Amino acid sequence: MSFKNLLILPLLVVTTTLFAQQQNEVYLLDLESSMPIVGATFQYGDQNGVSDNDGILSFYFSETDTMFLSHVSYGTWKWTPEEVNEVILNKVYYRSKTTLSMYPVTVVAVRNQNQQPDERLNIDYQERMEHDGAAVLSKLPSISTIRKSGSYGIDPVFRGYKYDQLNIVLNGAQGATAACPNRMDPPTSQMAPNMLDRIEVLKGPYALRYGTGIGATINFIPAKLRFTSDPEVYGRVSSGVESNGTILRGESQIGVSSNVYDASFFASWSQGDDYTSGNGTDVQAGFMRSSFGSNLGFKLTEHQQLRVSSTYNMARDAEFAALPMDLRSDDTWMFNARHDIQVNGEHLTSWNTTLFGSFVDHKMDNLLKVIEPRMMNAETVAKTHNYGGRTEGIWNFTNAELFTGLDLRVEGADGTRIREFLMGPMAGNSAYDNVWQEGQISKTGAFAEYHLHGEGINYILSTRLELNKAVINDQSTEFAQAYPETEVTEFNPSFSAGLQKIWNSQFTTGLWLGRVQRSGSLTERFINYFPVGVDPYEMIGDPNIALEVNNQIDLIFDWNTNNSALNVDLFASYLQDYISSEISTTLNPRLPTSPGVREFMNIDNAFKTGFEFNWTQNLGAGLQQQLGLAYTYAQDLENDEPLPEIPPLDVRYVLKGSFFNDLLLPEVFFRYAMKQDRVSAQYGETTTPSFTLLDLKLGYKISRSLRVNAGVNNVFDENYYEHLTRSVRGTTTPIYAPGRNMFINFSLNF
Repeated sequence: MSFKNLLILPLLVVTTTLFAQQQNEVYLLDLESSMPIVGATFQYGDQNGVSDNDGILSFYFSETDTMFLSHVSYGTWKWTPEEVNEVILNKVYYRSKTTLSMYPVTVVAVRNQNQQPDERLNIDYQERMEHDGAAVLSKLPSISTIRKSGSYGIDPVFRGYKYDQLNIVLNGAQGATAACPNRMDPPTSQMAPNMLDRIEVLKGPYALRYGTGIGATINFIPAKLRFTSDPEVYGRVSSGVESNGTILRGESQIGVSSNVYDASFFASWSQGDDYTSGNGTDVQAGFMRSSFGSNLGFKLTEHQQLRVSSTYNMARDAEFAALPMDLRSDDTWMFNARHDIQVNGEHLTSWNTTLFGSFVDHKMDNLLKVIEPRMMNAETVAKTHNYGGRTEGIWNFTNAELFTGLDLRVEGADGTRIREFLMGPMAGNSAYDNVWQEGQISKTGAFAEYHLHGEGINYILSTRLELNKAVINDQSTEFAQAYPETEVTEFNPSFSAGLQKIWNSQFTTGLWLGRVQRSGSLTERFINYFPVGVDPYEMIGDPNIALEVNNQIDLIFDWNTNNSALNVDLFASYLQDYISSEISTTLNPRLPTSPGVREFMNIDNAFKTGFEFNWTQNLGAGLQQQLGLAYTYAQDLENDEPLPEIPPLDVRYVLKGSFFNDLLLPEVFFRYAMKQDRVSAQYGETTTPSFTLLDLKLGYKISRSLRVNAGVNNVFDENYYEHLTRSVRGTTTPIYAPGRNMFINFSLNF
C-alpha cells in the first residue's frame, strides 16, 4: 500500500462511519433555476423515499449500495457509493431537465466529479480566469473566432454564422449590444467567465424559447445558487501567469449561504502586453480587463425564489492591430432579476419572470497608434442599451410538457466620431460623423414549445412569433440621401420540429427541421459610412434590407456505453436572402483615404452543409481520450462561389490522465486546422494555410482545496493564424497567434 493511501484510508473510514451513523440530507435542485426538485424517488439498498417540498432527500449512507433515482421531468440516474459520498459532502446536487439532452446541444460545463464520458466540455479554473467568454467557447472544434486584436474582443463563429446570426443570451434572456461599430466589445466579451456555471451551445435554429438565432443560440448560464441547511461561508481564489505577453490573471469568489439566502460576490482581473508569434514577430496585444459582480438569491417562501445579479465590466487600452483605432475605455453594467414560483397545480407547475438591462459606454481613438505622418487624430464615443423582460410558464401533462411565454428586447446605439485634422488644408478643424444615428430596434415575441414523450420516441414542436420595429432617431443628411425611409416594422414567424428515437439504452437518433427568419441588425440597417468589415471600405446600412431566412435540417446519432460516448451531427441549410455586402458603384466615401463604400445587401440563395463529430472514451488505467471534428461547406448559389468567412476543417484530440485518486492530472492537446482555399474572391478573401498545434498541461491537487496547473501551449512554436483573423491595418499581414507560451496557475477553494 502506498504512503498516500495510508494517509487517505483513515480519513475515508472516519467519514464513512460518520455518514453511516447519521441521517444525511441532500438538496436536489434544478440546474437552471436552483428551485427544489420535488417528488424525485430513490431506491438505495433497502431504503427508499421521495424528495420533499424543499427538494431534500434523507437517507443513511451505505458503502456498498448504489442509489437509483427517478423523476418524471428529470429522467433516471444513479449514484455509485463514491458519488453518494461526494454528494453528501457537497450537500447539494443539480439536475437538468431531460428535455435539454434532446436538442442538438454542446454544454461547456464546470468540472464535475462524474468521470463517465458525456457531452459536456469542462470549464476548469484556468478558463474561469479568462477575460472573454468567447475564449472558453473556442475550446470547441465547432466554434471559430474572428480576431481583430491579438488578445481582446473575440467574436465567435459557428458553422459560418456570426454576429447577429447567433443569438447570444445570458440565462436565457439577457443580451448585450456592442457599442463599437467594429465590435471591439462583442456580446461574448461581456460574459465574465468567473461568474458562469456553464455555456449551452444549442445548435441550429431550433431553440426558439430564448430568441431568434438562425445559426445557433449560445446561452451563458450564471453560477448556481446554493442553499444550505446551516449557514456556510464558501469561496475560491485563482491566479496565474503566462510567459508570452506577460499576461497576469486572477479571479475570486466569496459567498455565504443558508436555507433562505445565498449571497456571492465575484471579481476578476487580467492584463497583458504585446506577445511574440512563432516567427519572432512582436504583435500588438496590450490590454487591461476587470469584472466585478454579485449573485444574490432569496427564498421568499417555500415555493418562491428571487435571484438578483449585477456585473460591472471595465476595459482599458486594448490594442487592435487590425483596426484604425484602439479601445481606450469600455464600461459596461449588466443587471438581471429573476423570479421563480412553483405553482404545483394540476397542469401549471411553475412560472418564471426575468427583467434585465445592459448598458455599454465605449471610447476608442488612434492616439496609441504610431502613425507617420500623423494627418489626423480620431476618436469615437459610443453608447448602447439593451433592456427588456421575459416571462414563461411551464405546464406538465401525462407524458408531455408545454413551455409558453412572452419576451421583449429593446436595443439601441448612439455615437459620434470626431476627426481632428492636423495637416493639410483642413488643419485646425474638426469633423463630426454620426455613426449610429441613434438607431433602435425593439423585438416583441411570443413563443411556445411542446415536448411529448412517447414509447421509445420523443417529440419537440417549437414556434416563435416576433414583431420587429426599427427606427432612426437622429438621421444624418448623407444617409437620408441614400435611404429616405428608415422606419420599418416586420413580422417574423419561426418554426421548428424535432424527434428523438431511442433504439435501446445505448443508441439514439434525432431529426430536426426548422425554418427561422430574422430582420437586419443595428449595423446592417443603420451603420453610417464606417469601416466595419474585413477591409478599409466604409460600410453603409440598409434600413429596408430583406429578411434573412434559414431552412435547416440536422440528423443526429448518439451512442453511449459506460466507457464511451459518440455523437455525430450532420446538417444542411438552404438560405434565402442571406445578408452580406458588396462594393457600391454609386456611393462615395466620407474619408479620402477610404477606397470606397460597401453596402449591405442580400444574396438570393445560399447553401451550407457539414458535420460535427465528437467521441469520448475511457481507456482504463486512468486515461481518457477525446476526439472532435467540425467542418462546414458553404456556397453562394447566386454568384456560384464559396460564401465568405467559413472556417476550415478543424480536428481536436485530447488525451487526459487521472492518477492517484485524481491527484495528478496530465493532459495532451493536439489540434489540426486544414488549409482553407474555398474563399470568396468577390469578398476579398485570401487562402489560409493549415497549421498543427500541440499543448501540454500538468495539474496536481495538493489537497482537496488547493490545485496547481502548469504547462506549455504551442510547444513547437508554430507560426500560424486562424482563417477568420483580420490583417494588420494597412497591410496584408495577418495577426499571427502567440508562439510558444508557458503558464502556471493555482486555485484555492474553501
